Amino acid sequence: MKLLNDWRITILLCLTLGLAPFFPEPHIVGKLKWLAGGANGMTAKDYFDVLLHGFPFILLIRLIFVKIKK
Repeated sequence: MKLLNDWRITILLCLTLGLAPFFPEPHIVGKLKWLAGGANGMTAKDYFDVLLHGFPFILLIRLIFVKIKK
């Protein structure tokens, strides 16, 4: 549980796994644009990719919520 509540690891995950690859735009940004545009042609692999790259940000939001709640 200590690992999930560590700010440094969560930020590191967001900056590496969450945003990789960085050029020409972060991968998660392109996938979110695709989802916002109706997700035409997305397969199960693409949804898993969104989950994989989005999970560090879900951890960050959870951590912020836990810290505010205290």
